[in-house]
Amino acid sequence: MGLNASLYLLSLTILLVFSKVVTANNITLAFQKYSKFSTMSNLFIKTKLIVPISKYQTITVLAVSNDAISSITNRSEVELRNILMTHVILDYYDELKLQGMREKSIMLTTLYQTTGLGEQMNGFLNVSKSEGRVYFGSEVKNSPLNAEYVSTVYHNPYNLSIIQITMPIVAPGLSLAIFPPPPPPVLVAPSPTPMDASVVPGPSPMNAATAPGPAADENSSDSAVPKTPPATATATDTPEADSPAPAPSADNEKIEAADKAKPSSSASKAGSSFDVILLLAFLASFAGF
Repeated sequence: MGLNASLYLLSLTILLVFSKVVTANNITLAFQKYSKFSTMSNLFIKTKLIVPISKYQTITVLAVSNDAISSITNRSEVELRNILMTHVILDYYDELKLQGMREKSIMLTTLYQTTGLGEQMNGFLNVSKSEGRVYFGSEVKNSPLNAEYVSTVYHNPYNLSIIQITMPIVAPGLSLAIFPPPPPPVLVAPSPTPMDASVVPGPSPMNAATAPGPAADENSSDSAVPKTPPATATATDTPEADSPAPAPSADNEKIEAADKAKPSSSASKAGSSFDVILLLAFLASFAGF
């Protein structure tokens, strides 16, 4: 009994190893038989994905024709590797299984999910059936399902299947997703926006230089009282202090000397009045005698 169990386990191990080797070889051979997939076959070899694929016993490869895959051939090698890994499903699907789907939509695990780099479900695909047609797309939310199933190229039941789809699937996060052309944009009048504080003009240097300081703020009550500006002196009111006096001439000096020699009219009048008073007083005293 123990010998039979050991032989069974040995046979199963050999079968699994042989199946893995066959899987890797069948991928290369299957692509070589169809020249319309030569570009994708070369990309699998260039990105060194044949060896990682051979580690899995059951896989399904979503193949894209040379014309359709040309839209991603200009990407970097890292992007191409990530995109191609999402085209390797870790399960077996052929036309019979796809057409017999009971659910309208199924989530599929891809080789990219095994890298640990998947985010937002971009390591999974979605396959949906609508009106007898089957469509593939990324499982990321709001991703389009626009890669339609065409036919089964190669199938080895429950081991390897290669099926053709109409276009490559580029999940968000791997590279720029391939979407159908968007509708023309609708023109909407822009709403007014408040002025940005960074563009508000600041005070000019002249205004900043004349702005009141702390001392002016303390005397703000005094500054509020209006003050009457001082009267401006005119040329007719006061002579200018800085104007030089005119130099006296010889004739002017003689006139000034004569004026000084003459008694003033008021002084002469006072002297004559005094004389009359003395005369009257003398006459009065004489009459008394």
